[in-house]
Amino acid sequence: MADSREDVDWSGLLHAEGPASDTPRRLAALLGDDVKAFVDGYTHLWSTTLRREGRAWPATAPTAALVAELLDDPLLGPDDPSLPDAMLVYLYVVGVAADLGEGAAEIRARAEDRAGELRAWTDAHLSDDADGRARMWQDGTGLGELVLDQAALACFDLVPALLRRALPHRASERARRGTCAAAAVGSLARHPSASAHRPELLDRLTSMARAAASPYDLATILIAIGHLGGDTRPWLSDPHAGVRGCAALAPGLTGDDVAERVRLELAGSPRAFGESFGDMAPPLQFQFAPYQDLLTPAGLLRPDEAGRPTPGGAAS
Repeated sequence: MADSREDVDWSGLLHAEGPASDTPRRLAALLGDDVKAFVDGYTHLWSTTLRREGRAWPATAPTAALVAELLDDPLLGPDDPSLPDAMLVYLYVVGVAADLGEGAAEIRARAEDRAGELRAWTDAHLSDDADGRARMWQDGTGLGELVLDQAALACFDLVPALLRRALPHRASERARRGTCAAAAVGSLARHPSASAHRPELLDRLTSMARAAASPYDLATILIAIGHLGGDTRPWLSDPHAGVRGCAALAPGLTGDDVAERVRLELAGSPRAFGESFGDMAPPLQFQFAPYQDLLTPAGLLRPDEAGRPTPGGAAS
């Protein structure tokens, strides 16, 4: 972890609170035994290094690189096996933020054309106070929006490395960790570099789905399969409403008669979908955009939205 921290000029990056120079120190606390520092670091990871709805700040990509290292560090949560699961969920969110597809080339060209302006805007932003930084997002130059698009592009470029770190965890002895890894793979493997390996990945995810021990794990894996364009039709008749619903939300099943009937059923009572998982929340993907927006009647009838990249937009 130390090498990754030293290779990055964190003071030249921004996150939700301004300069990101504090991020390495706060994340290092996740490996320590200071409870207060640990809570601060965990909160910082989720609330400061990511934008609302899981979009990227300039600090997000290097943070994700650190998270990938934390994932395999034996000092991370020796008494709390859920912490590596949380690191995999973070990688899932970064994969969603990085899902630029063919748009990556256009962002790269724009960022290269305005590289000097972007650096100057970022330097000014980092040196200003909170009020000044807020005004800069509305300065009419479009540079703030491009800074955020460039942040998503940095995540896009990092995805192949993150995917390599997430893949081995699908075979974890802990079922929930394997499920979190499946979710991460479902977003990260949408990257163009993974296209040749996607059929094999889908075969393995399908095997995981068939062996899943709980409706929550099964539904989470089915969303990952759908996100990669796999076939979730075998689960459209599952007796569990939540499992049927997640199978029917696969973007590739838009227009499928059976899937549409399942979605119509769910749209009549979206609350029933969440309640079908009992004490568990709906699958982890529903904590973040774009799946978060599907738990409405309109969203349930437009599952194709879950397969689309999330644009940068203004700061949030």
